[in-house]
Amino acid sequence: MKLEIKPIAAIIVGSAIMGFGIDCFNISNGLTEGGITGITILLKFIFNWDPGLVNLLINIPLMFLGWKTLGRTAFIYTVVGTVSLSIFLSVFENFSLPLHDSLLASLYAGVSVGIGLGIVFRFGGATDGIDIIAYLLKKHMGWSIGRTLFFSDLIVVAISLIYLDLTRAMYTLVAVFIGAKVIDYVQEAAYKAKAVMIISNTNTEIAKKITMEMERGVTLLNGKGGYTGESKEVLYCVVNRNEIGRLKLLVEGMDPYAFVSVNDVYEVLGRGFTHDNRKR
Repeated sequence: MKLEIKPIAAIIVGSAIMGFGIDCFNISNGLTEGGITGITILLKFIFNWDPGLVNLLINIPLMFLGWKTLGRTAFIYTVVGTVSLSIFLSVFENFSLPLHDSLLASLYAGVSVGIGLGIVFRFGGATDGIDIIAYLLKKHMGWSIGRTLFFSDLIVVAISLIYLDLTRAMYTLVAVFIGAKVIDYVQEAAYKAKAVMIISNTNTEIAKKITMEMERGVTLLNGKGGYTGESKEVLYCVVNRNEIGRLKLLVEGMDPYAFVSVNDVYEVLGRGFTHDNRKR
């Protein structure tokens, strides 16, 4: 598939945010990180090695895993993310923001890394080998990327106890936990929509009105009242968050006594919604 400029630009921006956060908050405040990046930071602490160069060298073998399993497009986006992060780690190496409050430092570190990595994942990239594994688990097994990274990061943080004291290791865990939550939030916010189920005596008319006025597809399901035993049609529709108010007003105008249930939807694949159609 033809490569697109927008995902590549977004991956570079996400890598820049992540690289800045690691240099400015993690390294400056004696905190490590999970994954290959955490190992890179440890080697920076112990031997003062350039984190950008070390990150690239460690990830070269793991990028071949992405080449074998992700496909051409995703592999290229992974290379872009990994190389970009390595470059920005070196670019921002002299940026420093030491804070007296270690908890505040860990929060800043987690948020900045989470936002950056969330953007990278959102557009199909990755920044190191652990990210590739997490992305593959999400793709094939539906595991949360943030959760996978958090548990894998625990192992790296445990290894970091060789150099870090227990206090800094615990604050690193705080940063990793916050980062995992932010990653999932960035991922889900891109897809979040509303699923609506409507039970009304005028479902056919409501369905036509939604189709004509809102240009949204609807599905009529067969239902049965648990108490009355009467057959009922259940209307199912998915809309964007900013359309839910309009939909409720439409239903109320057609049937003020209609039963309406609204639920969050975190991923939508299909016509009319933002989704990733890249072949992997």
